[in-house]
Amino acid sequence: MTTPPTHPTPRPNATPEIVETWNGPGRRDGVLTRVLPRHNGAHPVPGSRSGFEHWYFDAHLDDGHIVIGFLNLRRPEEPAFVARPSVEILIYAPDGTRRQVFARHRRRDARAAIGECDVRVGRSHAHAEFPADSLPIHHVYLSEEDVTVDLRFHNELPGWMPGEGETLFGHSDVFGWVVPAPRARVEGTVTVGGHTRTVTGRGYADHNWGAGDMKRVIDRWHWGRLYDDDYSLLYALVRTQDRWGGHESRPLMLARGGEIVLSTGEAEVTEGPAVFDATADRSYPEWLRIVVPDAVDLLLTVNEVVHAHNLLTDVPVAGHPMFRPLLNRMVGHPGYFRFSSTFELTVTLAGVTETRRGNTLHELVALT
Repeated sequence: MTTPPTHPTPRPNATPEIVETWNGPGRRDGVLTRVLPRHNGAHPVPGSRSGFEHWYFDAHLDDGHIVIGFLNLRRPEEPAFVARPSVEILIYAPDGTRRQVFARHRRRDARAAIGECDVRVGRSHAHAEFPADSLPIHHVYLSEEDVTVDLRFHNELPGWMPGEGETLFGHSDVFGWVVPAPRARVEGTVTVGGHTRTVTGRGYADHNWGAGDMKRVIDRWHWGRLYDDDYSLLYALVRTQDRWGGHESRPLMLARGGEIVLSTGEAEVTEGPAVFDATADRSYPEWLRIVVPDAVDLLLTVNEVVHAHNLLTDVPVAGHPMFRPLLNRMVGHPGYFRFSSTFELTVTLAGVTETRRGNTLHELVALT
């Protein structure tokens, strides 16, 4: 597991049990951590059965499709005693239809290198190359049922992570995040039902790891990113449960061209009025505003719920409608959303202010 700095910079108003490992000053990075190959390798937790880890890739293709893939050693919401490695592929078509494939595999059919990105689950695998004269290239091959995704992600930005990449919860629980490909040019092939097409587009890849029961720590998180010709912006807004003080981590990265110009956790976040969704059986905010004073002002306004899911339906027996009211009283209304939203982004750099508008996708995951 990645070793945090000896003297991490704590959030001044956080509970003592939570530490965000920013480089400083304050909750920001005056100097960026250089993302090394090992940061995107496996992070095993010796002697622990609560470790979780996954590698995530997505590509917005020029033909209008969106392809998303996971290589999971263990998903953080799965109980450790039943979890198995898995592969997940989602393909969103321009007409709004979705193809989703999820397959579990035996533990002996999964492996991941520690020193670099080199991970395999069943027939699916991913690895990174580091050409001497260019940024990294990530190769991703995902194949389940009649769907095969074979893509190459050519970085257009260096890798990024907030501080040293980890948030520490008490003495044993940890959550890590590194983004080895914040923005990438994508090329390759996608095969569905025996039909193969050559594709190009823009992509992104990240990697999460940790240890502990995140359902007991985290209440919900927003996650997303947006791009235009000049700017790239990533954010993750994570709120803990009340027993952890309702602590909010708000990492945000802003790049202009090929350079990362801001890495901070000092964003101010406002959620709009709640809108109930019957499919997920919970509410979501109709807009989200993220402000870094004197630097970033981002407004995301939801146009469409692209994907809504009630996470209780994934639990055997407990997902049965007869048991759901009892589960709702015990664990709440866990749900997942993927939104299509318009954005208005205002950036101030070196005294110059610019405003950009467009459309993007972003997510909300609620564990309670």
